[in-house]
Amino acid sequence: MVRVRIFIEGGGSGATPDKTFRQAWSKFFEAAGFTGKIPRVVRGESRNETFGKFKSHLQRRPSDEITLMLVDSEGPVSTDQTPWEYLRNQDNWNQPQGAANDSAYLMVQVMETWFLADRRALREFFGSSLNDNHLKQWPDLETVPKETVISALVSATVNCQKPYSKGRVSFELLGRVDPLHVSAACPHARQLLQYLRDL
Repeated sequence: MVRVRIFIEGGGSGATPDKTFRQAWSKFFEAAGFTGKIPRVVRGESRNETFGKFKSHLQRRPSDEITLMLVDSEGPVSTDQTPWEYLRNQDNWNQPQGAANDSAYLMVQVMETWFLADRRALREFFGSSLNDNHLKQWPDLETVPKETVISALVSATVNCQKPYSKGRVSFELLGRVDPLHVSAACPHARQLLQYLRDL
């Protein structure tokens, strides 16, 4: 049976316990329908550290394992760019030896973009003090700049009992969003989930 290991950007500087990070992503994949076949999640920490860990693991990867990497794009991605093409242009990362063409995936433009795809989860998580006026109905979430996404979440939750912040709050929220909504609103998320289903 093929195993999947995925190196995911986030949880850097030790601010988020490794267990919290992995549990949040496992909940997300479980909600996507991968119960019993959940990818093994590895916390990448910073963007560059994630790529470094991914490259290093490829050199000793078991033959029955598929190794993937998921990072924020940090900017807009054109429809004619593959993730590896984008990462080469954006970060000067060349596709490592042993990495498949479909082993890199992007959160466009940032993980928090996925949260905006599920407004019901935001309302349930933050409660009645959530200010929806700061959360516009953007027609294409993946074109919304990273800074705008983060600012909208912070502004919308400033009066909430648990306002938005990176770290524990962001990963608690990740474990509650509906992957179906994320997949519908974010094509690059849909690519990752479809790839995993096809396995």
